[in-house]
Amino acid sequence: MAEWPSGYARHVFDSLDSTLSEAARMAPTLTGPAWILATEQTAARGRRGRAWSTPHGNFAGTLIMKRTGTPADAALRSFVSSLALWEAFVAVTGREDIFALKWPNDVLLNGGKVAGILLETLGDHLVIGIGVNLAHAPGIDQVEPGAVKPVSLLGETGVKIAPEAFLDELAASFERYEAQYRTYGFAPIRAAWLARAARIGEVVTARTMRDETVGVFEDVDGSGNLVLGTAKGRVTIAAADVYF
Repeated sequence: MAEWPSGYARHVFDSLDSTLSEAARMAPTLTGPAWILATEQTAARGRRGRAWSTPHGNFAGTLIMKRTGTPADAALRSFVSSLALWEAFVAVTGREDIFALKWPNDVLLNGGKVAGILLETLGDHLVIGIGVNLAHAPGIDQVEPGAVKPVSLLGETGVKIAPEAFLDELAASFERYEAQYRTYGFAPIRAAWLARAARIGEVVTARTMRDETVGVFEDVDGSGNLVLGTAKGRVTIAAADVYF
């Protein structure tokens, strides 16, 4: 079992509307970073306000911490969080080959989505919401057309772990990568993320609310942007949903 990182508070609830909302309520009185876990969420949300299903046995957690640097610096914590998730999954399964990281903020297991990350700023705080399909996965009918099929850790690997135990692994992994980021900047985080990236060198589609770009996934640049090689040359994309 991983050792809980020094300086991080740990709050576990049986039920919440959402851990993101609880983080907002806690923010005014926080004196340091805090992890919030709920075994049930009644009003969870994902990216762009999408509903996020959190049945019992799945992981619904949020880390709230003081925001440092620029908004761009805060956004790079999605890569820190992705690497922490990857490491936590490897710790509980003993497998590296079945997990991959999908830009900008998902973790894949055998090609299906097992975890997602949502970053928000809240005054002078950064809020990182993380959902993991530990025991259950939504049906394909519950995701938008073309999205990666949801999968669960239990369904794909047979590994059963309680959300509280997974939080211990995740929190320890996050602090290791966060310390690396604080000390050395984004470069080593970027290199580690790219080494675990899904579909690098392959054709993907990046969609925003207004545009769609198809190209070869070539790189993630020093600002965390997706770099695609297209018929019109290299295109850099700051935010989008990626489809395979």
